[in-house]
Amino acid sequence: MVRHGATVMSAEDRFAGATDVALSDEGREQTRRLAERLSHERIAAVYASPLGRTVETARILAAPHNLKVQTRDGFREISHGRWEQMTRREVEKEFPEEAAEWEKDPYTFAPVGGESGLAVTARALPALIELVREHRGKNILVVSHKATIRLLLSSLLGFDPRRYRDNLDQKPAALNIVDFRDATRARLTLFNDTSHYDKAGKAIPEIPEARLSKWWNSLTK
Repeated sequence: MVRHGATVMSAEDRFAGATDVALSDEGREQTRRLAERLSHERIAAVYASPLGRTVETARILAAPHNLKVQTRDGFREISHGRWEQMTRREVEKEFPEEAAEWEKDPYTFAPVGGESGLAVTARALPALIELVREHRGKNILVVSHKATIRLLLSSLLGFDPRRYRDNLDQKPAALNIVDFRDATRARLTLFNDTSHYDKAGKAIPEIPEARLSKWWNSLTK
């Protein structure tokens, strides 16, 4: 799973979940470096949120593999409703009660016209599981958004989703690797990795075959 590259709004720390904003030049360069890093990996399919920044990111990543980007609405970013395009300070000043509730529990609370983290999980998780079942035993690439990826990881790994904003981060063009043993069992083998920001880059770590839980070891023998 990959977060889209940087945008102007992400640099300005504005809420832009449902706003269709393009990648910045910096975001395109981040993505090109990731594409080079992944160019030798065997990837069967590339999927993306239908928003412009994710589709552009996905196309850059798909190009070395001659793959067509397929969009899935479930991977859209969380909608912030009437907060869209506002900075955090502006939201806190104009809607202080909503901002306080969101800080306490962003999983069940949603600003007026927006989505809760629970609503995002309810559409994103089934979309991901469907792809896992469809591509069993293969590598696929899913390009999504900061909140959506963090909510998916919280659900897959059993983290408290009310703390997803506090405990998990996603930098622009960050790479995450989730290894699925089946559609209901997953492990995180790489998280929020941006080593490709360095022009030298680094190879993708191998999937570990030892030093795992008893459940994982029993299935790798």
